[in-house]
Amino acid sequence: MQTVEQSLRALLAEGAQDGRFGPGSKLPTERALVEQLAAPRSAIRRALETLERDGVVIRHVGRGTFLTEAAVQQVDGAPADTSPAEIMQVRLLLEPGVAALAARVATQADLDRIGECLAGGGASEDFEGFESWDARLHRAIAKAAHNGLLMNMFDVLNTARALPVWGTLKRRTSSPERRRCYHEEHTAIVEALCDRDPEAAAAGMRRHLEHVSDNLLGRH
Repeated sequence: MQTVEQSLRALLAEGAQDGRFGPGSKLPTERALVEQLAAPRSAIRRALETLERDGVVIRHVGRGTFLTEAAVQQVDGAPADTSPAEIMQVRLLLEPGVAALAARVATQADLDRIGECLAGGGASEDFEGFESWDARLHRAIAKAAHNGLLMNMFDVLNTARALPVWGTLKRRTSSPERRRCYHEEHTAIVEALCDRDPEAAAAGMRRHLEHVSDNLLGRH
């Protein structure tokens, strides 16, 4: 049986993989962690103290508990020196094909989950909220392909998106206008998935990622 500390570490690792937690992300409150992990508050506090000593989190009185850059680098997956250009090269190779496969084999439950992520991103008014839903949307599409090996590859890719260099660049190049544009592109991808159109799903994903790459890396 996992200890509370192990359960909390697993929660953070999963969050780093699916995009909920990156460097500087605020953790749920102690009360929320009590509910999520079904553990006493005293055990949650002890686990957080241990994680703070290990450099995984940093706590600010009155502000909350935040994930450190070191925590993300401890997650198995992409090398810590992976560049944004490398990340985008792999995404462009992998994700259009993933979208095409998902269009063929996604269940209605998969499409419902993808739709929830799309709606969450559309309702997000700040950078952190949109980025979190963006990562969840892309991961939900990958899960809808129902291929375990492919999912493992995608999760390695997603750990790269949690590296500090990626987050810093995304924040610097983000704007409300770009987020609205990305949401429109996401909408086109999801519509193609719901239409069971592999070619349109792949093409939509490729256009979206090329646009992201242009904005991040300054290519035209």
